[in-house]
Amino acid sequence: MATRIPTRPAGARRTGQDRDDSHKLTAVGGLAALSLDALSSVAYGPEAVVIALTAAGAAAVRLTLPISIAIALLLIVLVVSYRQVIAVHPDGGGAYAVAKTSLGQRTSLLAAASLVVDYVLTVAVSLAAGAASLASVFPSLADHLLAVALVGLLVLTLLNLVGIAESARALMLPTAVFVVAILATIVVGLVRHDPVAVVGHDLGPIEPTEALGIVLVLKAFAAGCSALTGVEAIANGVPAFRAPAVKRAQRTELALGVLLGVMLVGLAVAIKIHHIVPRGDVTVLAQLSAGAFGTGWPFYVTNLAVTLVLAFAANTSFGGLPVLMSLLARDNRLPHLFGLRAERPVFRYGVSALALLSAVLLLVVGADTNQLLPLFAIGVFIGFTISQVGLVRHWRQTRSAGWRGRAALNATGAVLTALAAVVFMASKFTEGAWALLVIIPVLIAGFDRVENYYADVGRQLGLGELPPRPASPGRQPAVVVVPVLDVSRRTALALSTAQRLGSSVHAVAVGIDPSATKSLCGQWRTWDPGIELTVLPSPHRTLVAPIVGYVQTLIGDGHDVTVLLSEVEPRHRRHELLHNQRGMVLAAALRSRTDAVVATVPFRLE
Repeated sequence: MATRIPTRPAGARRTGQDRDDSHKLTAVGGLAALSLDALSSVAYGPEAVVIALTAAGAAAVRLTLPISIAIALLLIVLVVSYRQVIAVHPDGGGAYAVAKTSLGQRTSLLAAASLVVDYVLTVAVSLAAGAASLASVFPSLADHLLAVALVGLLVLTLLNLVGIAESARALMLPTAVFVVAILATIVVGLVRHDPVAVVGHDLGPIEPTEALGIVLVLKAFAAGCSALTGVEAIANGVPAFRAPAVKRAQRTELALGVLLGVMLVGLAVAIKIHHIVPRGDVTVLAQLSAGAFGTGWPFYVTNLAVTLVLAFAANTSFGGLPVLMSLLARDNRLPHLFGLRAERPVFRYGVSALALLSAVLLLVVGADTNQLLPLFAIGVFIGFTISQVGLVRHWRQTRSAGWRGRAALNATGAVLTALAAVVFMASKFTEGAWALLVIIPVLIAGFDRVENYYADVGRQLGLGELPPRPASPGRQPAVVVVPVLDVSRRTALALSTAQRLGSSVHAVAVGIDPSATKSLCGQWRTWDPGIELTVLPSPHRTLVAPIVGYVQTLIGDGHDVTVLLSEVEPRHRRHELLHNQRGMVLAAALRSRTDAVVATVPFRLE
């Protein structure tokens, strides 16, 4: 039904609440809501490179800078590519949308399954890492990591159920503090020749366990590429931006690339200058911040900001996965309820599903980051590769101006991201990455089953075909059956509604308790609504079977039957469990065992 929009005096300004996109993201809000996963990765990406290289001894850490530069170059390719994805697929979906258009159904399902795995893992890893980081500042929380992670998940879920713009506002301050703190750590650290303070304990001489060769360099490169997770989230969540959504999303993607690239390379330079190697009980980033600021309040502000942003990086998934699930629902590959929006533009079922899956995963591993890391990032690199290959196919098909250069850029990105995915899988296979070979096919099979089910439903409904003309009304009068439990205002409402629906109204009661039935009949005669009350016997003292049998008899006699159930609608949702249980059971039985139309009339409590 169309809604009439009130006119507004000329020149009057519209308030934020009046705008259709007032609950959507600005470019700055997009950085806070959809980029924390990528930005926060500087807390563990450079460290992953350092740890991988120390397998060849402390001297190998000097390769951190060239490897980080290579990762930054790949970042440039990905940022340019995802800006293209945003323009080509403004409805969001990222790699899934690209694959569905350019690479076919099976590849699009692989992209979707990979992204679902990555988004759920991002939430679990971010919250677990945030809880562990917080416990390093407040040791008393060390035995309560799971509780801390679940509380963080609850907060993020509630924020995103209200709206993604509201979650972005809540995250803007910690995001800004984090970016400023990291940039200050880099600048101050590069100016100082010697560290102000050294934190953590010395682990002793680092003994080489592996030769420094191409294999180790590739492992370090792949490990450092974990810093690129989350780059795709903006392209997946384009519909979350205010108009013009495409331009805002592209600007946000560019800003993310610049910030992330500067921080990655800057930290790598600082690691090289100060000869940072792993130390006990502290992170590489904590060493750099202590070297720049000492152990005063800037050190604590920096590391608390890192903790918060690591935890809130999970918000990236809340911006991306619900949109992806809505696209899958639109394509009949997930239940259609995932495509439903609330009054605000929030896919609440997608948000709730992500929260539930993440909570289960956290409970299974006890919020232990080490058990989650082997699976982390592989899914997103599969998505990266599919997206790049799909764009190459797109440019070859469209052959627009400059298509060869774009295709070459995307092909280069596809090779590099595929290489990173293979190295990730090979190096982490025995540590748990093998599970992806089970989880992703199971998800693809699930998408297939749902799609086949909807296709079968469509065939039975005759979707896309002209149905036969509606049959003429039968010669028997239409009957409206009203089950009666008591003489009350809701019964009066149900009877008056039934009289407007059909020419014949049957009020029926079930004789479960003889004394209660006798009292009801006496009240009915006193009230005298002008409709006879039929009492159905119930030898087994059940409500459902007699009414179902009565309706089946009417239908067998050729009547078109509507059963009208009176339903109490309380003012507060918390009271709903206190009402209507019998009506729900009766409605379910009538729908499954008869061809009657089952309708409800609400009686609203004040």
